[in-house]
Amino acid sequence: MGRMTFVALFLCFSAGALMVRAEDPYLFFEWKVTYGTIAPLGVPQQGILINGQFPGPNINCTSNNNIVVNVFNQLDEPFLLTWNGVQHRKNSWQDGTLGTMCPILPGTNFTYHFQVKDQIGSFYYFPTTGMHKAAGAMGGLQVHSRALIPVPFDNPADEYFVLLGDWYNKGHKTLKKILDSGRSIGRPDGIQINAKSGKVGDKAVEPLFTMESGKTYRYRLCNVGMKTSVNFRLQGHTLKLVEVEGSHTVQNVYDSLDLHVGQCLSVLVTADQAPKDYYLVVSSRFAQHQLRSVAIIRYVNGNGQASPELPPPPPNNTEGIAWSMNQFRSFRWNLTASAARPNPQGSYHYGQINITRTIKLVNSRSFVNGKLRFCLNGVSHVDSETPLKLAEYFGVSDKAFKYDLIKDEPAQVDTNVILAPSVVNATFRNFVEIIFENHERTIQTYHLDGYSFFAVAVEPGRWSPEKRKNYNLLDAVSKRNIQVYPNSWAAIMTTLDNAGMWSLRSEMWERAYLGQQLYLSVLSPERSLRDEYNLPDNTPLCGIVRGLPMPPPYVI
Repeated sequence: MGRMTFVALFLCFSAGALMVRAEDPYLFFEWKVTYGTIAPLGVPQQGILINGQFPGPNINCTSNNNIVVNVFNQLDEPFLLTWNGVQHRKNSWQDGTLGTMCPILPGTNFTYHFQVKDQIGSFYYFPTTGMHKAAGAMGGLQVHSRALIPVPFDNPADEYFVLLGDWYNKGHKTLKKILDSGRSIGRPDGIQINAKSGKVGDKAVEPLFTMESGKTYRYRLCNVGMKTSVNFRLQGHTLKLVEVEGSHTVQNVYDSLDLHVGQCLSVLVTADQAPKDYYLVVSSRFAQHQLRSVAIIRYVNGNGQASPELPPPPPNNTEGIAWSMNQFRSFRWNLTASAARPNPQGSYHYGQINITRTIKLVNSRSFVNGKLRFCLNGVSHVDSETPLKLAEYFGVSDKAFKYDLIKDEPAQVDTNVILAPSVVNATFRNFVEIIFENHERTIQTYHLDGYSFFAVAVEPGRWSPEKRKNYNLLDAVSKRNIQVYPNSWAAIMTTLDNAGMWSLRSEMWERAYLGQQLYLSVLSPERSLRDEYNLPDNTPLCGIVRGLPMPPPYVI
């Protein structure tokens, strides 16, 4: 898993240093990124490994830890990792998107340095360059509460991390060529569970995990797939939901749970059945072509194979969408739990904060010069040679992009698609409402870097201001990712209190790669270290900022 040590350090401010408290420990990792043969669906293909592994090493840390990851790119193409769910307070320099960082060139290395400030929960990392996400290079990132802060459930006997999702047998370079040619990558070939897939009745199968009778286990599960929502269930067992994307939840019990692309959650499972094997079942949702994979959960000293009779999936038609929406509405923030609170003071009463801006985003599918593109409000994002954050920091943004090509409301009539870097100029510390409206027949999911937000509503139809009366303004889950069902809308609220350049993107990677994303530029007018860190000294420069004189550093 790479070497990891714990050190307590104290750093002063400098042009590229972070201010940290002496009591916040450091975790150091060294990762080598290489090609290697993998076969998640049984078909050998070129994968991307971290220290020879797929899934990659888990980062197991505690709230406020400082994470230092030295990444050596031994591929033949540029590479970047993003840390899905980590807020990077004041530090979008480490976010790992092409809008914030120059990629790590082949044969070079880059050291990420970030803090999981005031966070707990289940997250993951993955590559943002090309179609590398379809080849691996991802792993779990679990952030525990500090020892003095009580958790609203007893310590489990063990914790298990599950990365699951759809998978393509075509290699990542082939998939990229397909998209670059203007075509869709089509439907996936199957579902992987921690880089493996299984069928009912497979012989001599090693268990995914083991459990001892009478003990309770925490399963952290993330959907790291390319485009498919899934449902998971554990034969003969119930699932007690305890955490969603960094927030403790009201502990409802479910027979099965939907998990949309990019989303993570934690469930408690008690080994209270006859000691034998049981199937963990993962199946696709809202797709005509049904996919399914199973893995074995084995009781220690158990005797007996898993039953071939699998627990049934939820409905998969229009009724299935209503089922899934109702399940989402049952997720509630546990307001009595003690945990790291990443939101500004007073945000427990987010329903009483005045909205200062409403942004309504409508996704669409278009063809430009015969090539497939995906858009938000008629704008299809194109990555710039110069990362947007660097162009802004060096004062040359006018040479790299134009602000606000996307308007706060979509155009009432169809207009020509705009192909350009898409940056929304946002006001620091504004409380904003973002509406996602989906007029297509396929489900969407979105992720916002740098923040958690309150997912206050998901409903069928079209949004209008009077729909605010249906918002959950009391205990909506504070999370990082939101699904938008076909011909439906979703509403989120957040305070833009984290200065930086932040990616808001479709988690369907085909859509993000072909333009369904934007960046929020949140600038502090103070240019103060209280609001944002300086550009780290080890930041590689590329594009039009290479060779420019350094701007004056932020000061307190």
